[in-house]
Amino acid sequence: MGQYLRRAREDQDLTQGQVAESLGWSVSTQSRLERGETGRIRDRDIEHLCRTLGFDDEKTAAMVGLFKQGGERRWWHVFGDVIPETFNVYIGLESNASKIEVYRPDIVPGILQTAEYAAVLDRIYFPSDSEEELQRRIELKMKRQNIITRRLDPVSIEVIINEGALRILVGTPTIMANLCRHLADWSTRPNITIRILPSSAGYPVGGPVGPFAILEFPRDREGAPVEPTVIYVETFTGDMYLEDESDVRKYRMAWAKVQHAALDTVASRRLLRQLAQRSSWREH
Repeated sequence: MGQYLRRAREDQDLTQGQVAESLGWSVSTQSRLERGETGRIRDRDIEHLCRTLGFDDEKTAAMVGLFKQGGERRWWHVFGDVIPETFNVYIGLESNASKIEVYRPDIVPGILQTAEYAAVLDRIYFPSDSEEELQRRIELKMKRQNIITRRLDPVSIEVIINEGALRILVGTPTIMANLCRHLADWSTRPNITIRILPSSAGYPVGGPVGPFAILEFPRDREGAPVEPTVIYVETFTGDMYLEDESDVRKYRMAWAKVQHAALDTVASRRLLRQLAQRSSWREH
């Protein structure tokens, strides 16, 4: 909703201040609204704003519908105590995406992790967590998987993982063997593509690239995306969400290079099954 309202205002060459003045609220309120932060805004405020921006009745009704939808509690809100504020945004985007492309050079992405693999990583990353908090983090990751495993209109996802990430022992050999077997099995689903970037590929982008995801969204009846493509960049100290066309273009180029260097789906699945059977993964 916020994206639609911002674009409509800009199309009419109006500033946030001009719109705010006509509606009798502050510039900060208008700014928050365009970021999707509705606060104390009411239905009739949205209707008034839509009329100011020249929306017809159909589009106004659609905006009010989005406004009401935004006020509903989503499934992940019950995990608010264990979701960092910035990652809460990602889960919302992830849940509404139509296609997700993920590159992870270091670990298996959370949405594909097994519970036991996730437990080892989260116990290290969140050392002060109680056992209950740890279990909630794991439960959250397992629930995130519903968007790619549901029968009706599952999200399409393609993941590229560095081979080295699968050869690093996380927990026990059994955990790693189960993880590789799990990934191989899931890669047979029509909406899930898992590919491995072999160590022999070196740096296909020309240097080290950290983890990122490209999120694309459904299109309306005119074929236009309901939301712009978002690049999610994860770092050790925080997250970034990029929408600028030049940023999106750079990450698409990086993705294309990594994609070109990765093993195809059949070879990747074969490698995963080989890793799952490696004698070095077996506990003695």
